Amino acid sequence: MSFSRRPRALLWMRWLAAAAVSALALAACGFHLRGDASYTFQTIFVNGAGAPTLAAELRRALAATGSATMAADAKAAQVILDIPVVADDKEVLTLSGAGSVREYLLIKRVQFRLHDADGNEWLPPGEITLRRTYSFSESEVLARDTQEQRLLKDMQTDAVQQLVRRLQAAKKPA
Repeated sequence: MSFSRRPRALLWMRWLAAAAVSALALAACGFHLRGDASYTFQTIFVNGAGAPTLAAELRRALAATGSATMAADAKAAQVILDIPVVADDKEVLTLSGAGSVREYLLIKRVQFRLHDADGNEWLPPGEITLRRTYSFSESEVLARDTQEQRLLKDMQTDAVQQLVRRLQAAKKPA
């Protein structure tokens, strides 16, 4: 009986040692969970008239993760986030020998500007550009359309998270 217990105990000790080494490596590299976002402003108004779905997702993300509250209108906000352009583009990436499309490149561009009611810039105007590729087959058109829509939705979520991180870097103008 003690013979069959020894390999199990040895495996358990090795697993425990590997877990401890992994935890130490993560702690040593500076890894930590994202946590709550902190902003230098107290209230924000998101002006996303050109992109209502992105603006709605951004409002939800700001309300859930940060210290700033959402203002009902621009006059009541300390800062205003303008999102004038959100563009989705699709380009051919590769072609087969017969000239049919094999891969597409999806591009999402989000332009933004953070300022106060007086027009002072809290962040310089910026643009977030995201790119994703996907393979295309004419025999699987419906599946590829679904994949494209899913990729665009994921790109929007990534853009929102990048905007939240950039808003954390905003500074009140001097």
